[in-house]
Formats: sequence, structure tokens, C-alpha cells
Amino acid sequence: MSFRGTYTALITPFRDGKVDQPAFQALIERQIAAGIDGIVPVGTTGESPTLNGPEHIEVIKLAVEYAARRCQVVAGTGANSTSEAIELTKAAEQAGATGSLQVCPYYNKPSQEGLYQHFKAIADETSLPIMLYSIPGRSVIEIAIETAARLASDCENITAIKEAGGSVDRVNQLAQALPADFAILSGDDPLTLPFMSCGATGLVSVAGNIIPDVMARLVRACLNGSYDEAFEIQKQYYPLFRGLMSLEVNPVPIKEAVAMQGHCTNEIRLPLVPLNDEQRSTLRSLLEGFSLLA
Repeated sequence: MSFRGTYTALITPFRDGKVDQPAFQALIERQIAAGIDGIVPVGTTGESPTLNGPEHIEVIKLAVEYAARRCQVVAGTGANSTSEAIELTKAAEQAGATGSLQVCPYYNKPSQEGLYQHFKAIADETSLPIMLYSIPGRSVIEIAIETAARLASDCENITAIKEAGGSVDRVNQLAQALPADFAILSGDDPLTLPFMSCGATGLVSVAGNIIPDVMARLVRACLNGSYDEAFEIQKQYYPLFRGLMSLEVNPVPIKEAVAMQGHCTNEIRLPLVPLNDEQRSTLRSLLEGFSLLA
């Protein structure tokens, strides 16, 4: 399996403290109908830090069931504990996921050797294709270029990296250091076009929760070399991309946006809190400006 195209980092809808299964199924159906290549349950956008172990595995199982092999299911199974990441990854593989997203361990602040040993230990315990996830804004450290290259060389099932450090130059460096068939995916909607112009092969999208068709068109245009078309899409939707990430920490705004569309509640788990009235008004105006509310 190759990681190429548009992947939506799914929200996890809640109702009365539990996973809202009908809302989650409907969300996945909209993704597939829009031509998304894959879905990513229980990543950052899916509020994975606030899900307990059974819930985490439940969401992965539901995603696999609802997708029904119509798109890739790249399960977020990373953790800051190597043993926990292995346990979650094995459960995802057993559930039928097609890939695993492995976030850079947070809070522990391991060395690069520690990162290498962490990801290698996980890769050794699964046959799932693995997408590394470097996001220094949340985990403090990043996966160094040299570490990514070492893992690509030593672990045949580590085949991609989601790059969410905000640096186009780093994408250039990764493209130089990694094998030609190693996939680099943008982890930031606003940086899709510049990242893909430097060699990225796709996107893991937050905005895809509400505009999956647009994100799929943007990525396809880049993959086809139609950069004029991609630029027009990027230019048109850039204010929405930025608004969804600047009002509050992800996934608070995107979950509120999906709720405003009537697809789920805006229920979110502590320590995250919903948007305040002023933020909600700003978001509503933003969505109305793009004709995204009925």
C-alpha cells in the first residue's frame, strides 16, 4: 500500500459522553462520496489523548467497519509509551486497518536514538504500513531528517511521514534524504500546495471534515501537475484553512464547524473546551462566507 492522495483526519463525534456512532458513520460516508483516498481515525483531530484504551480501539473498529474497504483506514495508534503504541497497533491490525499513524512521542522528550528505537520496536511488531508523524508544536521534539532516513532504511514497513512542522525547507531536506518511494504528506492544510510542489505526495487534512471534495480536488491537481488549478483552489480556501486553525486549538474549531452543519454535537472532552460566543460567531460568519451552512 502506498500513501498517496487525500486523507481526512477525522473528528470523533460524542453524544452524552460516548462515541456517537451514527454521526461517525455518516461522516465517513461523506468522505467516501467525496473521493477521499483514506481516513485517519483517532489522530490529533480525533481527540485521541482523551479516549481511553477500549474507546480508542472501538473507534478504529468502527472506522474499518464503516469504510468497508472503500478507502484506506490509517489508524492513529501512536503513544508516548512504546508498549502502549505496540498494543494499539496490534489491535488496529487485527481490526482490519490498512495502515498506522505513529505520532512522535510527546512529553517524554526522547533523544533521536530513543525515537529510532521506539518506532523500530513498533515496526517490528506489525506488518501494517506505518506513517511517521512529526509535529513538534505538540510533542516538543521533531523526527530528525537523519532519524527518518535511518528508519526508512531499516524498517521496510515504515514507508511515509506526515510532516506538520510548517517548514517547506524541511520537506526539501526529507525529499533529498529519503528513498524515492517514501511518501511525504503535508500535515497542514494551508501548506498543501507548497509542500506538494516540493515532492510531497498527499495531505492529511483537518478541513476535509467539512470540505472533503475540495481537499481531494486540490491534492489531485497537485499530483497531476496542474498547479494553476491548485493555486486557485488554495487561494480561494486559504482563509477557511487559516480560520479553522487560528480560532482555537485543533480540533475545537473543526468539531464546532461540523456541528454547525448539523452533523454532530459540539461536545468535546476536557481539558479542551468549546468555542466561546465570540469565537463561535466568527466561525459561523467564516462558514457562511463559503456557503457551508444550510
